[in-house]
Amino acid sequence: MFDDLRSVSNAEDTLFPPKITLQIKGNLFALDQPWIMGIINSTPDSFYEGSRINGEKKEVLLKAETMIAQGAHILDIGGYSSRPGADFVSEETELKRLISVITDIKERFSGILVSIDTFRHRVAKEAVAAGADLVNDISGGNLDPKMHETVGNMGIPYICMHMKGEPRNMQAFTDYEHLEKELLYFFSEKIRNCYKAGIKDVIVDLGLGFSKNLEQNYRLIRNLAYFKTLQLPILVGLSRKSMIYKLLKSSPEEALNGTTALHMAALMNGANILRVHDVKEANETLKIYKQLYT
Repeated sequence: MFDDLRSVSNAEDTLFPPKITLQIKGNLFALDQPWIMGIINSTPDSFYEGSRINGEKKEVLLKAETMIAQGAHILDIGGYSSRPGADFVSEETELKRLISVITDIKERFSGILVSIDTFRHRVAKEAVAAGADLVNDISGGNLDPKMHETVGNMGIPYICMHMKGEPRNMQAFTDYEHLEKELLYFFSEKIRNCYKAGIKDVIVDLGLGFSKNLEQNYRLIRNLAYFKTLQLPILVGLSRKSMIYKLLKSSPEEALNGTTALHMAALMNGANILRVHDVKEANETLKIYKQLYT
């Protein structure tokens, strides 16, 4: 009898998966379909030139307006390039690049969610005070021990990414005995720390391109469902990355077609959020995915 009940329960879990919600500044958001996160880099050196802005208000608002019109659910604002070998940027420079951009966007488009892409707790705190709604930390808290406590005190969702080392040296750390198990252990520990610090909503990012070689990146996309055991939303950031253009012997500027193909694979394997440079194309991929599978 109990085996029968467990079978029914497992079937219900498959047919009616748990609803994913995020609490953001007193509002409840349902992740009842995949979301699209548009990338805006207030940097001079991010790897894809098309994502960069110079911080001038007119340019900022045009970029944001275009992405929102094309279907972005979140705008991810960064002021420190995380490309391999990226140069060091001071906190003051990072803040100078970010705060006015966030303020301008939230004043004009108050309904759009904004995430702040930073691994520094002070930058996260000041960005949220300026209007940011989520913190996107490429280090999972490893580069700033005060990050989890800071996010917990602010009561907003936290995107926890896996990376070994830091952007300047991360590609020296691509050795794993068992890739999936090591990442799962990393996230189990980080999630425990996040909850202990008071963070209620954690989003997982496997960190494609960060401390992973080309084969490992594709393996993680193929095995994305493995991480559903965490029972947390999964963000996938692969847009125009070297895992695409190196395989295709092209460039970031020529990597849109490969990006679109991998976005469909990620959605089919359980991605909840796509972090993208090209919102229109990602939204079209999402519409085709929904037509096929929902």
